[in-house]
Amino acid sequence: QVQLVESGGGLVQAGGSLRLSCGVSGRTSLSYAMGWFRQAPGKEREFVAGIKWRNGNTNYGDSVKGRFTISRDRDKKTAYLQMNSLKPEDTAVYYCAAAFNQNIYAPRESSDYDSWGQGTQVTVSS
Repeated sequence: QVQLVESGGGLVQAGGSLRLSCGVSGRTSLSYAMGWFRQAPGKEREFVAGIKWRNGNTNYGDSVKGRFTISRDRDKKTAYLQMNSLKPEDTAVYYCAAAFNQNIYAPRESSDYDSWGQGTQVTVSS
């Protein structure tokens, strides 16, 4: 397992932008997949975006396609989530997660991830 620390959350008006960061420490592997999930009060945890550490392949949840961009910097051991055109329904606690995974794309199920960050709150006001 690795240790993950998120940062960058906060309060933003609808239509604004935020960038979340996820720092990775511990023994990492090029076979890792990084995922961003979110959970709003009373709702299930939702897949937002994923990226493969080795080749940078990305995938996204339907609700954020075209607005959010996931990326990673292997030298800095950091994953990012750039969130543009934010909506009030994007309000949630955002978590980054890591999975040792050999597939082409990052998994979409939270149960496939074995390391999680502590979460960072994102609040979008209308």
